[in-house]
Amino acid sequence: MSFFGNILRALALGAGMTVAAQTAVAQDNPSAVLDEIKASGELKIPVMIGEEPGYIKDPVSGEWTGFYVEFLTEIADELGVKVTPVETTWGNLAADFQSNKIDIAIGVNPNPKRGLVVDYLWEPLFTDAWAVLAPKGKPVATWAELNTPEKTVVVQKGSTMQIVAEALLPKATLTVVEDRNLAILELQAGRADAMIQSVFDTLQIAAQVGGEVTVPEPMLRNPATLAVARKPGNAGYINFLTNWVLQQRSLGLAQGKLAKAFEDRGIDLSILPSNFSF
Repeated sequence: MSFFGNILRALALGAGMTVAAQTAVAQDNPSAVLDEIKASGELKIPVMIGEEPGYIKDPVSGEWTGFYVEFLTEIADELGVKVTPVETTWGNLAADFQSNKIDIAIGVNPNPKRGLVVDYLWEPLFTDAWAVLAPKGKPVATWAELNTPEKTVVVQKGSTMQIVAEALLPKATLTVVEDRNLAILELQAGRADAMIQSVFDTLQIAAQVGGEVTVPEPMLRNPATLAVARKPGNAGYINFLTNWVLQQRSLGLAQGKLAKAFEDRGIDLSILPSNFSF
């Protein structure tokens, strides 16, 4: 091997050893991810068009608000960093984590497939339920009513609502679309008999476009939790977030923020079943 070849080989070996050493340090340091976020000065958060009131984009300034943004901003404040919005969709969150585009996701539902690359917190930030939006005058009392080939149900691609539909409505005709706005269009155009969403989102949509909101029986509770990328050194990050969630729930902060968000937008929560709580 030439002199220069030996030098290149040595450099390559050195680089490999450096990466291995950094990985070992991260594995030994449970605060490695927290340290990385603090050093960057930013918490990269997902934001989504058409997902009010969790994510609200000002069409003039481009500024993001909404209760999910409020929650994530509070977390960033605790860490002493700013939030950096990253536009995405529910179906792209796992890929966003893998490509290091985001540092956290909120309002997500535990999913075994995504759980291969994402760590979910065990404690939910709040509890939701799966609901149905149907045309006015056509409420859906039970899931069984939709489980026929004559019924068309629209869901968002790669979402938990798609999993719910495939599990509970195997006989129904499913229309899978990219985002919420397209799902609403399918319903408004009469091409769908129902749209599945979380009950809070369904109430928001109904306030905008009308329709019948129901929580079909049997009621399916929907834990909304936080998620982070699975990587060495994230144990401290998960511990910090778990403690933050426990404080939010035990003091009623999360529930109060949600109730206020819907009140401010004139959304009536009386549709919620008497045995349901956040």
